[in-house]
Amino acid sequence: MKNIFSSIPDNLEDEIFEDLLKNGNIRIERILSKGQSSPAQGWYDQDEHEWVAVLEGSGIITFEDGRDVTLKKGDCLSIPAHVRHRVKWTDPARVTVWLAVFYT
Repeated sequence: MKNIFSSIPDNLEDEIFEDLLKNGNIRIERILSKGQSSPAQGWYDQDEHEWVAVLEGSGIITFEDGRDVTLKKGDCLSIPAHVRHRVKWTDPARVTVWLAVFYT
């Protein structure tokens, strides 16, 4: 058994990506952010669909078409495969805990 809120460091210099489950066509990942964002030139363009939820904190995901989606605690979002997106902002004052499910 594992608690999704365990092992969260106080000082988070870099985002932490941790696979919780990988099996066939599904991968579940915990992401920890604190003030990080994607590189300005870096877009995610994934072969997999992604469902993401914010369990703590907040963040903004921006899409190549210019649309921004703000996610706060309890919000979730589905991103189809090959829809280019990036993390524009995460809360610099507290850790944002994301739960991401990738599937084909």
